[in-house]
Amino acid sequence: MPKSGPGRHERTGISLIQLLRLFPDNAAAERWFIEQRWPDGVCCHYCGSESVQTSAKHQTMPFRCRDCRKRFSVRTGTVMQASNLGYQKWAIAIYLMTTSLKGVSSMKLHRDLGISQKAAWFMAHRLRDAWRVDGHPELPFLGPVEADETFVGGKAKNMHLAKRKQLTGRGGVDKVAVVGVKDRATKQVRATVVPHVDGKTVRPFVLAHTAKGATIYTDEAVAYSNLAHREAVNHSAGEYVRGQAGINGIESFWSMLKRGYVGTFHKMSPVHLHRYIAEFEGRHNARGRDTIDQMGAMVRGADGRRLRYADLIGHGRDATAI
Repeated sequence: MPKSGPGRHERTGISLIQLLRLFPDNAAAERWFIEQRWPDGVCCHYCGSESVQTSAKHQTMPFRCRDCRKRFSVRTGTVMQASNLGYQKWAIAIYLMTTSLKGVSSMKLHRDLGISQKAAWFMAHRLRDAWRVDGHPELPFLGPVEADETFVGGKAKNMHLAKRKQLTGRGGVDKVAVVGVKDRATKQVRATVVPHVDGKTVRPFVLAHTAKGATIYTDEAVAYSNLAHREAVNHSAGEYVRGQAGINGIESFWSMLKRGYVGTFHKMSPVHLHRYIAEFEGRHNARGRDTIDQMGAMVRGADGRRLRYADLIGHGRDATAI
C-alpha cells in the first residue's frame, strides 16, 4: 500500500490498482459491505434479531430472520436500497467521492462506472446522505472555535439583466447562506444551510456546537456581536489576524467548497445544497483516517438513509424536507 494518501502523510491511501484488487467483482464488494455494516455478525434490519439465516436461496435477499421471518440484504434500509447497480459500482463510487477533495461530478461517475448520468446523479446524492448528520448530535467543540458564514450561488455578472436588477443585500438574494464553525484543536467542521445570517439564526447554531466558556473567533459581522468570549477581526479595515484572533481555518473550508462549486459541479441547486454541504463537511472531518476507514464510515453512515428518487426530485412524501 502507498505510505500516504494525497495531502495527508500520516494516513494510508489506496491506489486504483489496489481498489480493483479489493473489489474484483460484486461478490467481493458485497462481502465488504456486509463486514462494514455488521462487524459483529449479521442481524435483522427489521427486528434486530441475531437469529438470521445467512444462506437463504434468494437472488437478491440472501438473509432471512428466523424471528420476524422477513428477508433482507445488506442494501435494505440503506442508501443502496432498491438500486439495480452492482455492489462493485457502489464501492468504487464511495472511493471516488471519498478521495476527491473537490467532489466528483455525476458526469465523471457516469463515465467511470459505465452507467447513465441520471443514475450517477441519483447515486451521488444518495451517498451524500450517508455523510449527513441530522441535528449534529456530536459533543460541542471545546475550542477555540472559529465561526463564519458564506454565500453559495452564481455570480451576478453572469445573470440576465432583468434578474440582476433584483439583487440586493449582503451576499445577494440569489445566493444561499451557509454558517459553519471549526474547532482549532480537532480541526473538525460543522456547517449547515440557513435562511438568514442575522443574529437570531446564526448565534443559536454557533452556541449549539461550542462548549460553554470556549473562545469564539469571528469577523466583525453584527450577527455575532452578543456572543460571550468572542474576539473579532475587522475584515472591512483589512485586519485578518490579530494575535490568536482570526478565522482563516473556517475560511479555508469555504474555499474548498467554492472550488468544488466552480471547478467540479458548476452549480449546486439550493434544493440540494444541504447534501453538498454534508459531503464537504464529512470528507473534511474524515481526512485524518486511512482511506479504507473513510469508506467504511460512509457505509455505516448509509444505514437508515434510504432516499427515493421521487423524494429527491421533489415529488415524494419527504419533498418538503429536501
